[in-house]
Amino acid sequence: MKSVLALILLASLGLTASSATVLADPPGLKTLPIGASAPDFELPGVDGKNHALKDYADAKVLVVYFTCNHCPTAQAYEKRVAKLHDDYKDKGVAVVAISPNDPKAVRLDELGYTDLTDSFEDMKIRARDHHYPYPYLFDGETQATSKAYGVLATPHVYVFDAGRKLRYVGRFDDGEVKTVKSHDAINAVDALLAGKEVPTATTRVFGCSTKWADKQADAVKSLEKWNAEPVAIESIDLPGVAKLARNETDKLTVVNLWATWCGPCVTELPELVTMNRMYRGRKFRLVTISLDDPAKKDEALKTLKDKHVSASNYILTSSDRDAFAEALDKDWPGPVPYTLIIAPGGEVVYRHVGEINPLEVKRAIVAKLGRTY
Repeated sequence: MKSVLALILLASLGLTASSATVLADPPGLKTLPIGASAPDFELPGVDGKNHALKDYADAKVLVVYFTCNHCPTAQAYEKRVAKLHDDYKDKGVAVVAISPNDPKAVRLDELGYTDLTDSFEDMKIRARDHHYPYPYLFDGETQATSKAYGVLATPHVYVFDAGRKLRYVGRFDDGEVKTVKSHDAINAVDALLAGKEVPTATTRVFGCSTKWADKQADAVKSLEKWNAEPVAIESIDLPGVAKLARNETDKLTVVNLWATWCGPCVTELPELVTMNRMYRGRKFRLVTISLDDPAKKDEALKTLKDKHVSASNYILTSSDRDAFAEALDKDWPGPVPYTLIIAPGGEVVYRHVGEINPLEVKRAIVAKLGRTY
């Protein structure tokens, strides 16, 4: 975020990235200046191969696009970058995407718009599922390439000419989730292919700050803080369950039925905790309902505390399982664990019997909350 604030400060002073040296964290990091040679790199790709700068020596124009999985701004540009690749690949333009982020430096509450982390394994999933037509490389282990380029945020675009001199650096365009008025990166590519000067060589970037390795400590502190949050459990009767099912709130609600005597139930609680920490900054809430005997309320609470489930936790007071099913979800067949997602207004948008697939649940959540702000 500091790097983005630096750009805002420049704007307030009437400066642009081209009229001043932009410093960012880590200390001493500088964005590659116009006219500089492309720093060399050799990085692992999601295709199982290593990719180096020399591999694109034949390209008339090289677009190096720093992006990542988790950032909603980066996600908003996926299709536009893919279109750039498809429209220009036969014109001698190569597109290479690189993730600069250390996945261990990303806090869970920074993952509120995604179903995937910035790990290399999750990069493979995103590239596969979203059909990336260009190489997607991982620099999160050493971040040496990202430091050499001076990556301020994701996304951050660098356009090099045939001699691998930097001719454009900044945003992809000015649209993000709005109507595009200035196709900055494409204009730069068109100009270079035509042998002309790039009309605007530098623009401000906007998006998520680069997650440098020194932010790992902050990610660890956030976990310690969340683990210290109070955990409580309340009794809930059938009318209370029926009200929960109607979901008269404005929050997407994940309801998990569990019990202390159910091994898979206890095993999956940490995954639900992770989701709660990811999405609760948005219109989202996690509700757990213990089906233990009400006399074992303290035992249920102990398990919840052990797993740091600082959500809306309940224990059912009724022993009438059929009446409970009618009140909550008529389609519940009876086993636990059981997880459902209830949209505002009471529509059930997801049901699952048995231990959850975390990625499947996250995708169902994000599908309703939306990927961009």
